[in-house]
Amino acid sequence: MYVCICQEVKWMEGKFAMKNIGPMVPSMYLDGRLENDKDYGVSMFEPNKNKDLTMKWLDSKHHKSVIYVSFGSGAELEKEQMEELACALKRTNKYFLWVVRESEVHKLPQNFIEDHEDAAGDQKGLVVNWCCQLQVLAHKSVGCFVTHCGWNSTLEALSLGVPLVTMAQWSDQPTNAKYVEDVWRVGKRVRLREEDNGMCRREEIEKCVNEVMEEGEVGEEIRKRLRKWRELAKEAMDDGGTSHANIIHFLQQLLNKTN
Repeated sequence: MYVCICQEVKWMEGKFAMKNIGPMVPSMYLDGRLENDKDYGVSMFEPNKNKDLTMKWLDSKHHKSVIYVSFGSGAELEKEQMEELACALKRTNKYFLWVVRESEVHKLPQNFIEDHEDAAGDQKGLVVNWCCQLQVLAHKSVGCFVTHCGWNSTLEALSLGVPLVTMAQWSDQPTNAKYVEDVWRVGKRVRLREEDNGMCRREEIEKCVNEVMEEGEVGEEIRKRLRKWRELAKEAMDDGGTSHANIIHFLQQLLNKTN
């Protein structure tokens, strides 16, 4: 597979100049220019049966007060890591929305869902099997995204201006997490101690979440930089932006090559 991909890339380089296009976030979440461009048109899983409840629950929370937690469609945490994360969320004493796939629910601490499934009153947490991530990240009540730092999730958070707490697992995720903290400076990486055998401990998760969400200097600087990245994403996709110009250039080349 790798050889085939390399061959395809070399073929493309010989035919067309390589151009960057993106971020490929639906227009509704950037500039709103394309009225019907509201989603990607495909999803690995169906949203939670009570998706309206999810949005209603978010609607009931204060501005930037909710921790959104999701590890995407492929990452699988060990049971011990799920327990550490669950304890960290409780320790923050903040509201949280946690996406836990059906196949992962058994790894949660005993009675964890029962303790948090009711969205009424002052319940601190809501656990769902899946949700529309773009809708959640764009919601005014979301103040932080705890993520495995896959590229799609990272780009969505950058484009929608949401601070990140990264718990990278494998593949490109550690590199993305490095960029989040040290290059773009829009979030915090959960540090791993050698004696913990690759486990992200509750104290470190809690610390990172508090740093990006609270009103101190660190959190404010992160939010300031995110406003800049959000504007850059809009500019890239707008008429005359770099992404828009690259798409037009690619199509012109394609037409010239086929004529």
